[in-house]
Amino acid sequence: MQSTTKPRELVRVLARTDVLALAFGAMIGWGWIVLTGGAILDAGSVGAIIAFIIGGIAVLLVGLTYAELASAMPKVGGEHVYSYRALGHFASFICTWSIVLGYVSVVSFEAVALPTVVEQLVPGYDVGHLWTVAGWDVKASWVAVGVIGSLVMMAINYVGITTAALIQKLVTGLILVVGVMFITGALFTGEVANMTPLFNHESSGGFVGGIMAVLVMVPFLFVGFDVIPQAAEEIDLPFRDIGKVLIASVLMAVAWYALIVLGTSLMLDQPALEASSLSVPDAMASVVGSVWGSKLMVLAGIAGIITSWNAFYIGGSRAIYALAHSGMLPAFLGKLHPKYKTPTNAIIMIGLLSTIAPFMGRPAMVWLVDAGGLGIVIAYLFVALSFMVLRKREPDMDRPFRVGNGQVVGALAVLLSLAMACLYLPGSPSALTGIEWGVFGGWMLLGLAMYLFALNRYGRAFSDRVMQDVYHR
Repeated sequence: MQSTTKPRELVRVLARTDVLALAFGAMIGWGWIVLTGGAILDAGSVGAIIAFIIGGIAVLLVGLTYAELASAMPKVGGEHVYSYRALGHFASFICTWSIVLGYVSVVSFEAVALPTVVEQLVPGYDVGHLWTVAGWDVKASWVAVGVIGSLVMMAINYVGITTAALIQKLVTGLILVVGVMFITGALFTGEVANMTPLFNHESSGGFVGGIMAVLVMVPFLFVGFDVIPQAAEEIDLPFRDIGKVLIASVLMAVAWYALIVLGTSLMLDQPALEASSLSVPDAMASVVGSVWGSKLMVLAGIAGIITSWNAFYIGGSRAIYALAHSGMLPAFLGKLHPKYKTPTNAIIMIGLLSTIAPFMGRPAMVWLVDAGGLGIVIAYLFVALSFMVLRKREPDMDRPFRVGNGQVVGALAVLLSLAMACLYLPGSPSALTGIEWGVFGGWMLLGLAMYLFALNRYGRAFSDRVMQDVYHR
C-alpha cells in the first residue's frame, strides 16, 4: 500500500494579507508587461479593456463557485477534493492534472520571462549561440539566467511556505506602488487621441476576432485565485473569509489589467505600440519623461515574475501532492519534508520541468500561454460542474461562504468555461497551433501514464478511503 505523510501535517501559517498577496500576486505576473501592447494592437484600446472585463466576469463567476467550495471543503488540493466528491475518481484526476498544467506552464513561462527582462536591463548580455527555435536565436547566457532563476525559486519553496509568503507580500507591495504611480500619471499626462483605434476592425474576424484574440489569454493571465484552495490547509482564517479573500483577489486583478491597458493606450499611439518590444515600460518612460521610468517598470515586472513564480510553485506542488496522497500519482510525489512541511518531491518535479523552458527560447512563452490556458479552463469547467452537482446532491452541506442564486451562477460558470474552452479549438481565430497541441497532449499523456500506474498499484478503494478521511477530519 501507499506510504505518504498525511495532509494534516501541513502548517496553518497564512494570514489574510498573506492569502491576498498570494492570489493577487499570482494573477499579475509578467504577462501584463509583455502582453499588454499586443492586446491593444489585436483588439484596439477599448476592445482590449472590454476583453479583460468580459474575461474577468467569466473568471469571477468561476471564482464564486471556488469560493463556496473552498469554504465548505478547506482541504489541500482544492479542485481535486471538490471534483472527487462530485464527479468521481477519473474526473477528479483530469480536473486536477489539467490545472497542474496551468500552474507548470506559468512557472515555465516565468523561467523564460526572467531572461527577457534582464535583456531590457542589460542590453547585449545574451551571448553564446546555441540554436534557433521558430526563428529566434537561443543564447547560452540567456538560458543560464532562466535556469538559475528557476532553481532559486524551487529552493525558496523547498524551505517552507512562511518564507515564500513573506517574499510574496513584500514584492506584491512593490508592484502596487509602481502600478499606482503609472496609472495616476497616465490619467493626468496621457492623450485620449492616442487610444485610437478604439476597436481593431482589421484583425482576423474583425473587431470580434480581435477581442477573442485577447480573451484567449485571459485564463492564463487570471489563473492564480485558485492557488488559495490549493493551500487551504495552510491558511489561518475563518472558512467564510477564505471565500471572501478569493473573490477580492479576482476583482483586484480585473481592475489591474483594465487600468494597465488604459494607461498604456493613453501614453502610446498605435505606431509607438508597434515599435515597442515592451509597451508598458515604454509608456511609463513617457509618463515620467525619462528612461528611468522604463527601468522602474521593468523592476516591477521582475517583481511580478517573482510573485507569480512563487504562487504557482505553491499551488502546483500542493495539487500534485494531493493527487499522490490519494493514490492517483506515484507515492513519492506525496512526500512531505519532515522539517519544512513542504511537498518537496512535487516541488522538485515542477522545478525540473520548468528548467526545460528556457532552452526553447522566447517562442515558448506563447506556446505555454495557450497550452496552459486550455488546461486551466478545463479545470474551471470541472469545478463549476462540481459546484452544481453538490448543490443538488448535498444541499445541506455546511457552506460558510454561500453564493446567492447558486444554480444561476453555476450554470453561467459552466457555460462560460465551455465558451472559453472553445476559443482554443480548431475553427476559432485563436485556435491552438500544432506545437501547442503537442504540449497539451504530451502533458495529458504523461499524467495518464502515471495515473494508470498508480491506479494499478494502489487501487481505487485506497483513493476512496483517503478521500473519506479528508472529508471527515
